[in-house]
Amino acid sequence: MEIKGISGVGMSSVFPLDKSVGTSSVADGAGKFFKELVGKVNDLSQQSDQAIQKLATGENRNLHETMIAVEKASISFLFMSQVRNKALEAYQEVMRMPV
Repeated sequence: MEIKGISGVGMSSVFPLDKSVGTSSVADGAGKFFKELVGKVNDLSQQSDQAIQKLATGENRNLHETMIAVEKASISFLFMSQVRNKALEAYQEVMRMPV
């Protein structure tokens, strides 16, 4: 399972920031963090798929190692989705603040 990003859309194009405020480094840091997080989750998912294929073909006879790889991928995906949910809630909370 491969997760592909949306090309041409970054944090700065979705949330344009005033350069004089100095918050673009925060947005760039958040964008970098999420990009790395998605990349790591994708790597674990690919490792899980490979472990399942090796078990199915008989290359690997260790069921427990395959199950550990599958659970790592599952937990990392759940973690990533919760981080996304919390970031979205924080953004919505900031948008509700009166100016």
